[in-house]
Amino acid sequence: MSAAQSRTIAVVCLLVILLAGAAVNVRFWKIDTKEQDIYYAWVEGGRILNGENPYARVLAGNMQENDKYATYFPLFYELSALTEWAGLRDYAPWIDLWRTIFLAFNLAIAAALFLLVYPRGKLLAAIFAAAFWLFNRWTLHVALIAHLDFVPIFLLIASLGLFRKHRLAALVLFSLSLGVKQIGIFLTPLYLVWTWRATAVKSDRLKQTLLAALIIASVPLLTALPFLIWNAEGFAKSMLFSVTRIPVDHFGAVSIDALLGWRGLPGKLPMLALMLLVTALAWRGKIGPYTGALFVMAIFVNYNAVLFPQYLVWVVPFIPLVMCDVWDAVQAKPLLQRST
Repeated sequence: MSAAQSRTIAVVCLLVILLAGAAVNVRFWKIDTKEQDIYYAWVEGGRILNGENPYARVLAGNMQENDKYATYFPLFYELSALTEWAGLRDYAPWIDLWRTIFLAFNLAIAAALFLLVYPRGKLLAAIFAAAFWLFNRWTLHVALIAHLDFVPIFLLIASLGLFRKHRLAALVLFSLSLGVKQIGIFLTPLYLVWTWRATAVKSDRLKQTLLAALIIASVPLLTALPFLIWNAEGFAKSMLFSVTRIPVDHFGAVSIDALLGWRGLPGKLPMLALMLLVTALAWRGKIGPYTGALFVMAIFVNYNAVLFPQYLVWVVPFIPLVMCDVWDAVQAKPLLQRST
């Protein structure tokens, strides 16, 4: 079989998987989501249009009990306000638009997984990666409740895929991912370690690493600047609320900090300690980028005091991507290419 025929078969397989994924997803579009977080993202967009600061409400609370506070960086709230300003002031047409956008990003994740795995010469593995993403229960759950997670997850995967050859683009994409939803923030130390290791000239390593940190912080900081000027205390406490809130999960599986009665930063120490170990492994070049991302996201899911079903979808794409690290190691490829 020629290379052209192999590529044609791969394209056909990918299209069939994507069409099947789209057919499954559209079955959810009539489900009511007014009790879900996405509804409150629409509410926050309306507040911005009405001249209200969505982050100020947290000041009336006790920093423990949630009242649907705005706890994400502002980018999605600003996009919500923009689409409402453009004419989608009612929730029904607004969510119809965003369901379409979320579906596009959901399918884009499947395509990205396929395209990252396939060049290693593994068509069956590429089919597995895309299908595993689209049809597992956690992806289907997020599609059903129309959470926004597909957007930042795609940006994160694209960032990881580009880092080896296009570091600047990768860092910008990671910053955009954090701007939409900051769950990926725990990967920041890994990005800094990878930047340090990938910089060939030793005298440039500190400068390049600091520059990477600035790029990563750029989108969250720039989008948050109006709200910091507007009400710095409200914004800061909204961002800290995830640290101080009462432990809660939907599975009845208590985290170690909740079991020991630890709250706030002390309660995060077990999770942060394990993430530090992963960073140390990356520093020593013992694990690849996808393996590092899988470990960090798995630690977050297993140790964070707050656990909702949508959090588990952040682990899913890195399970098949670990195959890429394994194959690269077998072929003795460097985990990260050094660049000047």
